[in-house]
Amino acid sequence: MNTTAENKLGTMPVRRLVGSMALPLIISNLVQALYNIVDSIFVAQINENATKAVSLAFPIQMLIIAFAVGTGVGMSSLMSRKLGEKNFNDAGIAANQGFFLAACSSLAFVIFGLFFTEMFFKANTNNPEILSMGIPYLQICCTFSLGVFVQINCERILQGTGAALASMIMQLIGAVTNIILDPILIFGWFGLPAMGVAGAAVATIIGQFTAATVSVIVILKKTKEVKISLCRMKPNGAMILTIYKVGFPSIIMQALNSFIIMIVNALLMPVSELSVWILGVYFKVQSFVFMPVFGLNNGVIPIVAYNYGARRKSRIKETLHFSLVIALSVMALGTLLFWVFPELLLSLFNPEPQTVTAACEAFRIISISFLFSGVAIVCSGVFQALGRGFSSLLISAIRQAIVLLPVLILLLNLLGPSYVWYAYAAAELVACILSIIIMRRTYKKLIAVLPDTPQTI
Repeated sequence: MNTTAENKLGTMPVRRLVGSMALPLIISNLVQALYNIVDSIFVAQINENATKAVSLAFPIQMLIIAFAVGTGVGMSSLMSRKLGEKNFNDAGIAANQGFFLAACSSLAFVIFGLFFTEMFFKANTNNPEILSMGIPYLQICCTFSLGVFVQINCERILQGTGAALASMIMQLIGAVTNIILDPILIFGWFGLPAMGVAGAAVATIIGQFTAATVSVIVILKKTKEVKISLCRMKPNGAMILTIYKVGFPSIIMQALNSFIIMIVNALLMPVSELSVWILGVYFKVQSFVFMPVFGLNNGVIPIVAYNYGARRKSRIKETLHFSLVIALSVMALGTLLFWVFPELLLSLFNPEPQTVTAACEAFRIISISFLFSGVAIVCSGVFQALGRGFSSLLISAIRQAIVLLPVLILLLNLLGPSYVWYAYAAAELVACILSIIIMRRTYKKLIAVLPDTPQTI
């Protein structure tokens, strides 16, 4: 007889559950957004070329996050479904495979950091000051990327077992460490040498390894439903394939976004370095709007996955409706912020006066897309939780490669760099429409047919 108590993912009232799962992640994501912005604010005090160097490195940093988060999504989705099925052995195996895959992925970026960083930067710019700051910054971030891979894998394990508060604390530890170290290492406080832009990278790496170390200790001591050990990290082909069935589309989605930013930077740099600066600053500032919704999404994925495994239709439906309401509310506030206070947002980055007018216009145009993005993000999370990661991949591919990039190139060639921002609104509108269509079909096929098994306490 199974005496294990029912996980709160299957028993707690849905709205309170979404709050308890998502709120810690929203807070931690906001802190993450804060330290990303603080990082850029300190770098901006050097000069605008320092900001451009970090902006050019940003797509590779996103690529690292893409592999870390994508692997974590696949692992967490599988683990949560197994917990919902009360298959604790396979849930533990899935968690351990996440650590194995994190180590393998990190090794690939170590190789890139050591041998290909200079080539990457020289393909984007011949400005010697940008090269001198950007190359060491990116080399440090790539070569020591293991910390972020382990940190994110641990966060997903904690989220997948319902321990969202512990996940938040781990992320806060890393973020606060980074924020404290940024000015010390960049400007050389307390007798330390001033490292400039490279100091921002070192602060980031130390923050990631600190959070990763604490996270591993917490999981080893506190997590009861899944057991972590080196011997269980031996590669399991079937588990890895199942993890990447969900996780690989997520990796491709985020990697595609990274590659699109690389291409956009390459298109804009010869025409308007100002536009490269605007795009880099925008991605830092918009994280204050998007990070809460991503936090909500990360909290919703294990809820949907668990209750799909437990065959509880009504809880999945209520979770979907409630998360959509929250996401749209956050995005509406974000749109208002970008329309009414763009000058305030830009003032954080010490811009030249002539930069502000063009950047304000760009911020207002891009923010038109926020409401559409909210719908697409929630739907993508539900697809991943149900093991339908390909649907998310399809929508992302159409949004980025078929709509955003061609429309951006067309506007750049016909109207100039100040009009390229309309491409983002067009792409998100198309993604929103596709998400709704695919969600309706997925709901009818996978959720509507469930018998809604009663919960047990």
